[in-house]
Amino acid sequence: MTRTDRFMLVCGAVALIAVGATAARAESEAGFYNGKQVRIVIGFGSGGTSDIFARTLARHMGPHFPAPVTFVPQNMPGAGGLKAANYLYNVAPKDGTAFGTFSRTVPLEPLLGKKKAEFDPLKFTWLGSPSNEVSTCASWHTSPVKTAEDLRKHQLIVGSTGAASVASVFPKLFNAVLGTKFKVILGYTNSVTALKAMEQGETQGFCAWGWVPMLSKHADWYKEKKINVLFQIGLAKHPDHPDVPLVLDMAKNEKDRATLELVIAPQTFARPFAAPPALAPARASSLTRAFDDTVKDPAFVKDSEKQKLEIQLVTGVETLAILRKLYASPPDIVARAKVALK
Repeated sequence: MTRTDRFMLVCGAVALIAVGATAARAESEAGFYNGKQVRIVIGFGSGGTSDIFARTLARHMGPHFPAPVTFVPQNMPGAGGLKAANYLYNVAPKDGTAFGTFSRTVPLEPLLGKKKAEFDPLKFTWLGSPSNEVSTCASWHTSPVKTAEDLRKHQLIVGSTGAASVASVFPKLFNAVLGTKFKVILGYTNSVTALKAMEQGETQGFCAWGWVPMLSKHADWYKEKKINVLFQIGLAKHPDHPDVPLVLDMAKNEKDRATLELVIAPQTFARPFAAPPALAPARASSLTRAFDDTVKDPAFVKDSEKQKLEIQLVTGVETLAILRKLYASPPDIVARAKVALK
């Protein structure tokens, strides 16, 4: 036997071993999941966009799992999803039978010195986000605030689900960095109840409203000018609305802009989904693969579009990379953001 023959024989043996190992892992995963319940913890009340995303995933994820499972969506509202994040990290089973979603700014809580955040966001098993969102800040037509500049002259009362929700974090940040005059009212279960409060006159605006959810659910408000869209919240403008100001462009200097960018960057993973930390690699792989394949599934996309949900997959790897970059931010910018969000 020549040296080349021996080399090819060894390569073939290695390939067979790898195939066998892969098949064994797949069989093991199928055996584990077969017939189990998988809980999807939703850090908000029912009816809001995050709740709809989670329940749509639950309807379509089954075929992408290693074996038949039953998905059980469970609403766990509290502090803008902070309660759900703490639960997933510290209490939920670390065996791949639970994952969930919470506010996009929740992963920044430990960086910003929030003591109620009992987790290390870099250790979650990140599944990713089904969307990359540009949000808006809007005021009701009866409010004295008609433009972004009016926010520096007049108070705008806005509703929010909790202190860690983007609907609280963003207004607080803008007040500190841009000199706006938001007043945040907490306690709404989701965006639906917060918007209802605005319509009924309890509040005067809402400042964490995605373009797509806004136009899908309340296009009449937009067309009939019942709301004033003050500015966009994202790292770049939504391509369909180039004429609406971007909040980053309201910054007076580079430090202001950098502080805004630090807190606004999670818009990129607008609807984050994560599983507990320390999952076995094969189990983590099963979850992340199922999530990716579901978001790419034409049936999921069609169902989502029917519900006016904007789909743009941000993978778990991409989500973790963004968070690592944010946690490596210059200390002076992090300190500025901490002061802004006290």
